[in-house]
Amino acid sequence: MPRPFDVHTDSPASVAKICSAFGNRTYWQARIAEFGGGATTLDTLSVESDGTISVATTQDLRHDVLPGVLAKVFPGDLKLLRTETWRPTDDDRVTGEVTLAASGVPGSAVGAALLAPRPAGSGLSLSGTVEVRFPLVGGRIEKYICDQIVVEIPALQRFTSDWISTNA
Repeated sequence: MPRPFDVHTDSPASVAKICSAFGNRTYWQARIAEFGGGATTLDTLSVESDGTISVATTQDLRHDVLPGVLAKVFPGDLKLLRTETWRPTDDDRVTGEVTLAASGVPGSAVGAALLAPRPAGSGLSLSGTVEVRFPLVGGRIEKYICDQIVVEIPALQRFTSDWISTNA
């Protein structure tokens, strides 16, 4: 059964500045260096004329770097494919779709995001589900992944805000 997650975080950066960062290859290279090390690649980055931003990354999760619970269940190496699509709306907001899929694993994650103006910057809300269809331990793996998402999203927004303050 899919496990839900729900994350909300604020940023001192405006929606427009965050979108500008999301469309910037240098931002993604810095973000990958900070959060993915040498094991993550930026596969695609496109910015359409309507402002839609599409990003795809692949993270190589070799067995020797997997957290204990995952290393026990998945004896081989894994690749985590992440896609993000961000679309501006007419009311100064941005909607987002985030998906995660791991090669060779019967599961996935999907989330819907909203980046909206706040009086002192912007707020990001991300809600979704994680499903790992693996007998006996799927629920524990889902919980682990959801716990990581709840920690990672605010850290990513802090990184984005800091990157904007030094690069914009």
